[in-house]
Amino acid sequence: QVRLQESGGGLVQAGGSLRLTCAASRNIFGITTMAWYRQAPGKQRELVAVVTNDDTTNYADSVKGRFTIARDNANNSGWLQMNSLKPEDTGVYVCNAVLFSRVGASKPESYWGQGTQVTVSS
Repeated sequence: QVRLQESGGGLVQAGGSLRLTCAASRNIFGITTMAWYRQAPGKQRELVAVVTNDDTTNYADSVKGRFTIARDNANNSGWLQMNSLKPEDTGVYVCNAVLFSRVGASKPESYWGQGTQVTVSS
């Protein structure tokens, strides 16, 4: 069984930066798509950023120009660089990865991390 573990969250002042990492618990055989979601208190979970198998990226309008997402298949992981953070970026950030967990798998499977808290103070 593969687990995804996020790291890099914390408390930062507005205007600051954080880099979130999402790492697989063991060796895997390729991440096809990775996405980051966030959930703020009292709000629905929203898609923040996604990177697809051909490295196409898409971002929520609210984070365009400030956040960057990437996969790192060499290290069984991916990351989300967050710059110019705003208080409204506060929330629990959760990664989702569609990946091949074993050699010979006919199709990739979707896995979720537990989330990491990001708090941006004004």
